[in-house]
Amino acid sequence: MLTYEDCLEMCELTPEEIEAIAEHEHLQRIQAIAKADYLVHTEGGERMIRKMIIDDIRHAQERGDAEHEADLKQVLALFIKTHPRHNPVNLH
Repeated sequence: MLTYEDCLEMCELTPEEIEAIAEHEHLQRIQAIAKADYLVHTEGGERMIRKMIIDDIRHAQERGDAEHEADLKQVLALFIKTHPRHNPVNLH
């Protein structure tokens, strides 16, 4: 049987990126891995992942959760760095 860690190792995203997808989509982490793996291999999927992370950042801003906002901004920065087809966006 595959564990969460086994599935994560096969995915091209970090645990933090998976957490952001899980948060955005209201999924369990293992379900988020499956969705992330699908999206990262689909035309336009990486753009969708970036948008999910940006949406999570905006929700954290709206809630006044500065710590979570900062964490998500780091997740977004790493995602953009490791998936360079995406340009940074202004989140202010």
